[in-house]
Amino acid sequence: MSTEPTATDIAVLDHDAHGIPAADYAEILRDRLPDHTVRLARTAEERRRYLAEATVVAGKWLSADELDAAENLRLFACNSAGVDHLPLEALADRGIAVTNASGVHGPNIAEHVLGWVLTFARRLDEGMRRQERREWRRFKSFTELAGSTVTVVGLGSIGEAVVERFGGFDVETIGVRHTPEKDSPTDEVVGYDDLQEALVRTDVLVISCPLTETTEGLIGEAELDALPTDAIVVNVARGGVIDTPALVSALRSNVIHGAALDVTDPEPLPSDHDLWGFENVLLTPHVSGHTPKYWERRADILVENVERAAETGEYDDLRNRVA
Repeated sequence: MSTEPTATDIAVLDHDAHGIPAADYAEILRDRLPDHTVRLARTAEERRRYLAEATVVAGKWLSADELDAAENLRLFACNSAGVDHLPLEALADRGIAVTNASGVHGPNIAEHVLGWVLTFARRLDEGMRRQERREWRRFKSFTELAGSTVTVVGLGSIGEAVVERFGGFDVETIGVRHTPEKDSPTDEVVGYDDLQEALVRTDVLVISCPLTETTEGLIGEAELDALPTDAIVVNVARGGVIDTPALVSALRSNVIHGAALDVTDPEPLPSDHDLWGFENVLLTPHVSGHTPKYWERRADILVENVERAAETGEYDDLRNRVA
């Protein structure tokens, strides 16, 4: 294809993220790309018109019909890490590059994990319960993190951010990944076949892997039984990675110390579900991915890629390119 014009048309589709309006994204891009035209498609008519004119489109999804009308499109900057919902084959046939949001959620989700783990270690949840009752009565902490072993299942950008943030707590870290021969930020790394051997040494189990055929139900009765009885389980991946009935049974039988869940199976968690009834279960409604810096981090990726393309006229060597 021909080289890029001097000013790229960028269409931001009106897809909010974590409750933060896409208008904020468009405003950040306008500030950081003053030599380019950035337009927010607020209505169906604007969406149709801007898609037909834009060289770069940023949004959560794009249908095959919309793609057919996007005659000038060179890059679709997806707002999510997963891109399987996109018409990838049609995009590839048109030679359109696709980038994702991988890495955007690492810092905030890692902080969410760390907050939970410290809550368990220092029993801050018990402190809050006593505060609600206006009860000035001392209680004992559960443990110190120093000297414990943290196992992180899934060493993508989120898993690596979790490991990094545990770095100052004097813990041993074990990583679990499909390719254990790759470099790892953990003290030790094993494959999924060796998961149970790692679990018997684990004080804190953090699940941050994608939900796939391999990981669905990965943490079941046998895996929970392998954990020490004072272990805690933290899930910021997908609810289906844990066998929920097995988790409920383990909690009821004191097989593990507790669990912290930002995701559940089923989700949303029904109001009458057993998990609501445990004091040693911390629940948040799939919000660990929220951060007020979300659009800034998305903009970091897109601005870098637009500037690269402006220099070269090509959309090949892009950050976070997945297709």
